Amino acid sequence: MASSTILILGATGPAGICLLRESLFRKHPTVVYVLEGQMDDIERLGNAVSKASVVISLLGPNGKVKGGEFPYPGYYSAIFPLMRRHSVKSILALATVSVEDTNDKSSFIRRALVTGVKYGFAAGYRTMVGIGRVFQEEAEALNWTVFRVGMVQGEHDEGSWKKDRDDPIFAGQVGETGWTWYIRRGAMAKWLVDRIEDDDDVVGSRTPALSNRKV
Repeated sequence: MASSTILILGATGPAGICLLRESLFRKHPTVVYVLEGQMDDIERLGNAVSKASVVISLLGPNGKVKGGEFPYPGYYSAIFPLMRRHSVKSILALATVSVEDTNDKSSFIRRALVTGVKYGFAAGYRTMVGIGRVFQEEAEALNWTVFRVGMVQGEHDEGSWKKDRDDPIFAGQVGETGWTWYIRRGAMAKWLVDRIEDDDDVVGSRTPALSNRKV
């Protein structure tokens, strides 16, 4: 799928900048859509979706929010019908290991990460759980992958991206051999574009845990 046009949601953060570097490095036409506040300009969003063949979303909580809740699950409720309308079949979306998969293994590290977020950043925890739920309940007829991460590390400057992009990656279940609690932004960006170029579903799960691989 070398000529895929990628619509990136959340491209202005550090992970998004790494993804932009990766997609442009590999010569993919790329559309960037910047979301501000509520998703109330459906026509503008639909125009962006219509230009894409695949959506990659890095949307997620970052800091405090007015009113105590983040709108991201609702964003996806708006995006899915637009994707179906414009025959855009595939979406890969960021979540965290707060989203559970029934095939996950027991992991003390995962419990510690999730407990820290649940009690230290409750709105962020609820948002991630909500993102996982909205995909399960509303993304019918779409080829979707919600990739779950722990701590995201690494810088987004060109040197750091180049250094980190070839790190070995684990994609599977939490607690399996090779899974770790962190992933570097450059490596995550490369994995995402690899999935698009290979037109490759993640075997065994639509909610893979993604991390730097323990070697």
